[in-house]
Amino acid sequence: MDIRSNVLRQLKNRREGFSLERPFYIDEDYFQLDMEMIYYRDWLFVGHDCELPKAGAYFTVQIGSYPVVIVRGKDNVIRAFHNSCRHRGSRVCTKEHGSSVRLVCPYHQWTYDLEGKLAFARHMGDDFDKTGFNLKPVHCEVVAGYVFICLANTAPDFQTVRDKIEPYVAPHRISESKVAFQSTIIEKGNWKLVWENNRECYHCAANHPELCRTYPEAPSVTGTDGGADDPEIAGHWARCEAAGLPSKFQISPDGQFRTARMPLIEDAESYTMSGKRAVKRPLADDISISHIGTMLLFHYPTTWNHLLGDHAISFRVLPLSANETAVTTKWLVHKDAVEGVDYNLEELTHVWTETNDQDRRIVEENAFGIHSPAYEPGPYSSLHEGGVMQFLEWYSNFMVNRLQGDQSKISAVA
Repeated sequence: MDIRSNVLRQLKNRREGFSLERPFYIDEDYFQLDMEMIYYRDWLFVGHDCELPKAGAYFTVQIGSYPVVIVRGKDNVIRAFHNSCRHRGSRVCTKEHGSSVRLVCPYHQWTYDLEGKLAFARHMGDDFDKTGFNLKPVHCEVVAGYVFICLANTAPDFQTVRDKIEPYVAPHRISESKVAFQSTIIEKGNWKLVWENNRECYHCAANHPELCRTYPEAPSVTGTDGGADDPEIAGHWARCEAAGLPSKFQISPDGQFRTARMPLIEDAESYTMSGKRAVKRPLADDISISHIGTMLLFHYPTTWNHLLGDHAISFRVLPLSANETAVTTKWLVHKDAVEGVDYNLEELTHVWTETNDQDRRIVEENAFGIHSPAYEPGPYSSLHEGGVMQFLEWYSNFMVNRLQGDQSKISAVA
């Protein structure tokens, strides 16, 4: 039986409410199928438009086998291209971040403009037609400061994502922010284990003392039941929405993304040890009320986020192998906020730097145990791990649909 048929059979017959069978977390062939079916075919969060403040600014990202460059053009449009020279395939942009009036391949100096057109190729002869060798485009969409790409020749429709996410994220004005700090950690575990750990707070009290000073452990916050029956959450939504901040829980029909604005513990305003704001300068000038809690956004398979009154934190999940995952965290503050005046970097980053490292150890111990031949799928807590069950439901349905040849509505590269 080939790998696709085997995975399809296992997912169709999986025991609901239980973790996946061992190969889904450790096997390289299963991992490659995840990449082909999900990461190479769906929308992926890669960064923020504020990281590209002017024409010629770019950043690069590696998605499995695909190097990609994202660049702001002279027309102010953000585009993405395969970061592979059309001459002999060398990477054109080799730095993580940079700025240039043109994109020049360091190997033989083939030169592309900021719209990806080949502008110059040395000594190729008079009959060489440059128009056939532009950089290959990658689907790119920007919504409320978030940059998404899709590597597929044809991409799933993005409008539904835009319609649902934009009203919740836009008030925070991420496009008018800057990255105060970023870090990337390598977790020695499968990307699904990283997500499973994120989707519950069943483990928080015993593992996250810093986070638990401000972030509620209630399943209604991390789960997918909405939380509307919780008077504190319902009251928080009513207060925020009266101030023009969309807040009520919503989740896409297929379970791929969710937004909800949740209160922090007691009088806390930010993720700090004191609960006080980490940044004096508000993230967005037109948010008129304090104590807005955290706007939680996840979009499988690449990002979860916390957007507060004083700063925002984005997380990006990129698989490296069956047993390694890169998690990149970015702390965003208002573009005019001044380090040492408006915020102290250690105070701003402390809670989530500690939490990330704690989660890394948790994921790695989880992966270590799953490598044991004695491992078998175990039951989730229906009270505390509903978010994990929802993630695996999305993953299973997504993979089954793709493996069976899902014919969902798509749009072609322009």
